[in-house]
Amino acid sequence: MSQPPTTPPAHQPDGDAPQGGYPPPPAPQGGFPQQPDGVGATPYAAGPAPAKKRSVGKIVLIVLAVLLVLCLGGAAIAAFALKDDVKEAVDAANTTVSAPATLAGRPQVTEPGLKAVADSLVTEMKKSVQNETSTAGAFYGDPAKRDLLMIAAASGVMVDPKKELDDAVNGISSQLNVTNMAAVDAGPLGGDAKCGDGKSEGVPLGVCIWADRGSVGLIVQYYKSAAELKSEFVTMRGQIEKKG
Repeated sequence: MSQPPTTPPAHQPDGDAPQGGYPPPPAPQGGFPQQPDGVGATPYAAGPAPAKKRSVGKIVLIVLAVLLVLCLGGAAIAAFALKDDVKEAVDAANTTVSAPATLAGRPQVTEPGLKAVADSLVTEMKKSVQNETSTAGAFYGDPAKRDLLMIAAASGVMVDPKKELDDAVNGISSQLNVTNMAAVDAGPLGGDAKCGDGKSEGVPLGVCIWADRGSVGLIVQYYKSAAELKSEFVTMRGQIEKKG
């Protein structure tokens, strides 16, 4: 039997480009993994990433670590038992949190990359926190000057605020290597608060967490220590959380 004619292979251009002329997708730079749902996605071009984008990538990873400890009220936000003080329950039910336009004099960051991360943080909190009544997530300051703050908070009636605080402290301590968490003045809004020093992706962090009957939240200050953050913590919390 005669053999069918063989078709010569298609000509391949020089180089390693695959057929069709499309280059392979660029790998993320700086070891930053791409994340689902657009959170932390790093659309960096091939080759060395600019320093600014590397910094944003580190910030994204730190935000993702915070999301992993979204205790932030979690399953423990629920109705008070009848034995609880009625006024305390009413105050807790009327507590709200929000991201103000400025925080301790720092403007809210509008840089598109960080704004998208903050929006994703709020979206994830709304999905993760049960029975929340309000949420807040935003960045403040000037990243170029290494003056950067992140807030994440949720409101809802807390059955056991001290447990919420302890759970959040334990989670954030492991995710952001926070040490020396110590009680600090919670301010006129009451409840309990702790601050400590952390480090993630080589970035030093000051971390403060609070919890009361009506809310739980944290403030992370990049490139600073807990001592520096503590001096402004009560002011910041008062601008994020409102009662009544």
